[in-house]
Amino acid sequence: MIEATIERFRHRFGTRPKYAAVAPGRVNLIGEHVDYNGGFVLPMAIDRFTALMASPTTENRSTLRLDDLDVEINVDLASVSAPLPGHPANYVLGVVHEFQQRGHRLPPLNLLLTSDVPMGAGLSSSASIEVCTATLLEQVLQVELPAIEKALLCQRAEHLFAGVPCGIMDMFTSIAGRRGHAVLLDCRSLEHTLIPLPDPAEYSWLIIDTGVKHALAGGEYAQRRAVCESAARRLGVNLLREVDEDMVHAAALSEEERRCARHVVSEIQRTVTAAQALRSNQLGEFGRLMFESHASLRDDFRVSCPELDCLVDAAQRAAGSTGSIVGARMTGGGFGGCVIALVPAPETDAATPMFEHAFAASFGGRRPTIFSASSADGSHPISLESA
Repeated sequence: MIEATIERFRHRFGTRPKYAAVAPGRVNLIGEHVDYNGGFVLPMAIDRFTALMASPTTENRSTLRLDDLDVEINVDLASVSAPLPGHPANYVLGVVHEFQQRGHRLPPLNLLLTSDVPMGAGLSSSASIEVCTATLLEQVLQVELPAIEKALLCQRAEHLFAGVPCGIMDMFTSIAGRRGHAVLLDCRSLEHTLIPLPDPAEYSWLIIDTGVKHALAGGEYAQRRAVCESAARRLGVNLLREVDEDMVHAAALSEEERRCARHVVSEIQRTVTAAQALRSNQLGEFGRLMFESHASLRDDFRVSCPELDCLVDAAQRAAGSTGSIVGARMTGGGFGGCVIALVPAPETDAATPMFEHAFAASFGGRRPTIFSASSADGSHPISLESA
């Protein structure tokens, strides 16, 4: 990917880049829609990346090229003040704006960005762009931000420039992910623990992309967050992390508030238990919790869709009849996107057509995109001296 991006940069700007950075996407293994409620999440960074490269320019304004989209803008990076309505460059510009707010002034640059993180699939393509941008700007400005500060900067960029009131999970995972591990993140204290993952020689992570694109800025995500905040106020707490199931059952909540709060409280407990199951290699228990998580997201939080449910139902049948699937669930914000499935390595080749056939039978011959994902290290600069 690095060599190809260097060549794309050279083709557009006629010179090699001076700076380069990469940042991975992520898949959340369990712990959905609890990050903004102060809960625990268990994501892993994956081996799909955003790459951003840059070089100084003598022009007065910077050129930012989003090469995969064939989109290019000229902008003064020293005076970014507001998002461009509906523009994909906002993920980069929001981070630039946050550096400006901290007193940094960027010189004119030529920049080219590319990514193989699927967009709109619940794999944090936006966070990987923001974190990659922040990592590159650290090089340009010769500063180094602590991981939490960098994640909060990128989160604020997404809030203000992309209009998505997301939690901290996506950005932090793209920064702090480590190969061979998931990240158990306490979204209230922002403390994290690395949790060893199953041996990739024995188990595979399959990502099944429904092709149904979600647009979290479209309102459903913000609506769910608002319901959670309303339930917390009625319960007299700042975050739903602070309550238990008995409190939710006894409180005077609306039906929607009760459902959403019930999901959050149960999902936080599932995530803690799932991390313990991974630590002790109790993968059957981990798989059971994945299926429970999906049911809660479908029935209580109501962020699934027929395509996601079809795939998880197929996985559950396979788990019950042949044991060829350990567990599966929707991953990401919902309303489309992907399912993550844990599969014994010898069953991987058989699992792929099983998912394809189940999906095609329910949706007029359509087929999902299926690929294996491996855990990856978090964002880092790339040395171009030997590249």
